[in-house]
Amino acid sequence: MTVADYDAAALKDEIRDWGQALGFGRLGVAAIALPDDELRLAAWLEAGRHGTMEYMARHGTKRSRPAELVPGTVCAISVTLPYLDRDARPMREVLAEPHTAYVSRYALGRDYHKVVRARLKALAGRIGERIGEFGYRVFSDSAPVLERALARNAGIGWIGKHTNLIHRFDGSWFFLGEIYTDLPLPPDAPFKRDHCGTCTRCITACPTAAIVAPYALDARRCISYLTIEHRGPIPEEFRAALGNRIYGCDDCQLVCPWNRYAKKSVEPDFAARHGLDGASLLALWDWDEATFLRLTEGSAIRRVNFELWQRNLAVALGNAPRDPAIAAALARRLDAGVSELVAEHVRWALARHTAGRDAPA
Repeated sequence: MTVADYDAAALKDEIRDWGQALGFGRLGVAAIALPDDELRLAAWLEAGRHGTMEYMARHGTKRSRPAELVPGTVCAISVTLPYLDRDARPMREVLAEPHTAYVSRYALGRDYHKVVRARLKALAGRIGERIGEFGYRVFSDSAPVLERALARNAGIGWIGKHTNLIHRFDGSWFFLGEIYTDLPLPPDAPFKRDHCGTCTRCITACPTAAIVAPYALDARRCISYLTIEHRGPIPEEFRAALGNRIYGCDDCQLVCPWNRYAKKSVEPDFAARHGLDGASLLALWDWDEATFLRLTEGSAIRRVNFELWQRNLAVALGNAPRDPAIAAALARRLDAGVSELVAEHVRWALARHTAGRDAPA
């Protein structure tokens, strides 16, 4: 059987069933025209809200025009995969312990890029078994793709005021993935209703006021950007607000009312590794680079290197309550020799433990 003589609607139904069998939470087919999203992206870039993420502008319109990125693409199969580990320590509990490191929940287990893409390739393989060779390419936060816009077009959910995708019955604790394909599958109706209403909890909860208006995020103020994407010094005006967050931030999702319905992950790959759902700051500070590389192998945390990991930990230690043990650990690291980037943050943290604080943690 070939693509030409297969019923597209029937194939789409089968693809949905295969996706469910592979563990995906939701699956839809998106039309690829994104003119309004292209305009919003251009305005966001023009305002400089992408900070130092030059790659956001590097590919021009390929990000908003799928057929320019992958010639021949006529639609996108969009999927979700829940990632919230049911056995991880409660987020609020960890955030309330200033001596404990907080790692964004998506990064606790295996690198999601690999998990989602492998699952999408399996889905594409199942399609190929049914109809024969066809054109496709799989993505999961791994190329210039407007994932949330495509998921919205696929009828999966709406883009909330915090700019994350939300589903009424799944919340927002899920990864997104796509298959760009030349299969002429009938698209789903885009999700047009916004269920955020008058709620502004995500806006008021953001520690650094990064959600500068409903549906508008300034990455330069975002803790996820500052601790992961930003490669230079963390601006002093934001350091105290980081609290004990050493890799990413989940506050806007944590307060979202729709996440009371969020499904927990059943994927062993997303289970927390090496106690990172509640490790002490001092324990992580004692890691050398070899330990960091060994214990973060196969993890999304490798988005940062050991230098940035130390930078983030130094800020978190500076935000912890005064503790002679912390001051001693900071001083030892400074005496042992670190990069100037790390040293700057260590000196800032050490001053907060020995000479008072300019701002409350």
